[in-house]
Amino acid sequence: MDDSLYFSEQHEAVRDMVRAFAREHVAPVAAQHDADSTFPWKNIKKMGELGLLGVPWSEDIGGAGFDILSFMIAIEELGKVDASHSLTISAHTTLGTSPIVNFGTRAQVERYVPLLASGTVLGGFGLTEESAGSDAGGTRTTAVRKNGHYVLNGSKRFITHAGVGEIFVVTAVTNPEAGTKGISSFILTKETCDLDTCRALGIGHDDSLTAMPGFTSGKKEDKLGWRASDTRELLFDNVEVPAENLLGAEGLGFVNFMKTLDSGRIGIAALSLGIAQGAFDEALKYASVRKQFGAAIATFQGIQFQLSDIATELEAGRHLMYHAAWLAQNGKPFGKEAAMAKLFCSELAMRATIKAIQIHGGYGYTKDYPVERYMRDAKICEIGEGTSEIQRMVIARHLLKGLI
Repeated sequence: MDDSLYFSEQHEAVRDMVRAFAREHVAPVAAQHDADSTFPWKNIKKMGELGLLGVPWSEDIGGAGFDILSFMIAIEELGKVDASHSLTISAHTTLGTSPIVNFGTRAQVERYVPLLASGTVLGGFGLTEESAGSDAGGTRTTAVRKNGHYVLNGSKRFITHAGVGEIFVVTAVTNPEAGTKGISSFILTKETCDLDTCRALGIGHDDSLTAMPGFTSGKKEDKLGWRASDTRELLFDNVEVPAENLLGAEGLGFVNFMKTLDSGRIGIAALSLGIAQGAFDEALKYASVRKQFGAAIATFQGIQFQLSDIATELEAGRHLMYHAAWLAQNGKPFGKEAAMAKLFCSELAMRATIKAIQIHGGYGYTKDYPVERYMRDAKICEIGEGTSEIQRMVIARHLLKGLI
């Protein structure tokens, strides 16, 4: 892709910075964090210091003062080395922080966003439930107004940063008779599950936040991929949430979260693209040095065809993703383009990683090479923030609008 189509010198500088950080600090520890399923707090602290946890937010609210394209560049570059690190900035920024930036009151923005944008604490987004995954309108968590606050009861499943995070935006039903128009959103706070580690490192916890009694996280999920990312349940047991923590007006929680997911899909497309590019780079490098029948396997037409296919799809995916990001940055409609980018890039990540393993042969099936980790990390990209099937439904809805 001709970088001049989308990128300025500042964008290139962001890419160089994130690429250097990923290679120097993430690459050496990614496999171990994956194997141990441990959250990379030391690198999270470094990421916060570099501004990577608040890339698109203005400096006056604690951000790095860059833009959406810079944010996608950061996600892609980290994804080339490790999906879990990349997901941390993607989920924290788009899902945990952007709803407050976009729909919060001035007081809410001033209270919570600087803590999130600076990386002082991590944030999360509570939407998915046991029976409300693709059907997000099937939310069962309830919020009942009582004596100047709301009482929340229920749970959320598969929530990124549920354990390690301290600030969350969650949905709950405030009017059971109104369907999706009866779903509202709230800002909730709790203590990180890694309090001792966070205090020792000076990251991930802020004493000024009041932990809400009854708001807790469940056991950590033992996942196929994204193993260094923290995924758990969020549990609400008669949690008293101040009325001023209602995010947006009552009944707008569903529509606002759908807008948030549109943006999140571009982030998952960037992450998927990073995984695919990382796997391709490994395959290209391996094919150039691995010899069979007296020659490097890169000289074999069968290998060349596979590499050519991946390279072509990477080019197409990059255009789709950065075009969607450009539309979002310039205030233009981007829902269809975000869904297309997420669909194509997530499925590309699976195709690319499987081919990368095949090119590595038996070695690709071992943990001596990172391509098996890339494949495990790629699969969830076809599921999270809307499955491939949901993306196709979204795209079709845009195509058929006004026709049927």
